[in-house]
Amino acid sequence: MRTNLVLNPRPARLSRLTAGVLAGCSLLWSSWAQASFLQGEALDSFADVMAWIVICVVPLCVLTVFWLIHVLPEKIAHQRHHPQRDAIKTLSLLSLVFGGLLWPFAWLWAYSRPTAYKLACGTDKHEDYCTELGEKAKAGTLVARDMEHLRHDLAAMAERGPLPPRLRELRTELDALASPAHATATATAAAAVTATVAAPAVTPAAAATGTAAPGAASAGAA
Repeated sequence: MRTNLVLNPRPARLSRLTAGVLAGCSLLWSSWAQASFLQGEALDSFADVMAWIVICVVPLCVLTVFWLIHVLPEKIAHQRHHPQRDAIKTLSLLSLVFGGLLWPFAWLWAYSRPTAYKLACGTDKHEDYCTELGEKAKAGTLVARDMEHLRHDLAAMAERGPLPPRLRELRTELDALASPAHATATATAAAAVTATVAAPAVTPAAAATGTAAPGAASAGAA
């Protein structure tokens, strides 16, 4: 019995096509490399400059990013007015010595709510928070609700122990702001400012002739 074998010519064609594509790519690559604008010593100098940039700049960038990430717990504690932010800062610095093992604890501590600290000290905010509110109160820009909250915190802290000198002085100033005499003086000053703004202006010509402005004349007649 005779068997006729028919060979499929497609694999051979595909292999020849693939070889042609690879040869064309290699020719294009070699021509592009030869057409480079840097050749010889210029190419070597450019490579040296790039090497120095990588050696000097990249480590500095890596260290900067590492430091910014490492001090995040301290920044978060400062933004949240955490009363134990100094301890969080110390823990973040110690984490550098221990290879970053303490950094997650500092992160969690910065986001934690200091309930035990509030029970012991009467507040869950840092002293700087009370100082900032006190400056706003003295400037007259603090709302009544925040003022009451500040007074409550200072009173709770005073019940659990002596206040720091700065907070003791702040409490004295807040008591002075709440006194009736201070309220009367503030009202008098506000009335004086209102009267000064509402008073009619006297022109130089009118001052020279001894006559007042029409508004002032009508007010005097009334």
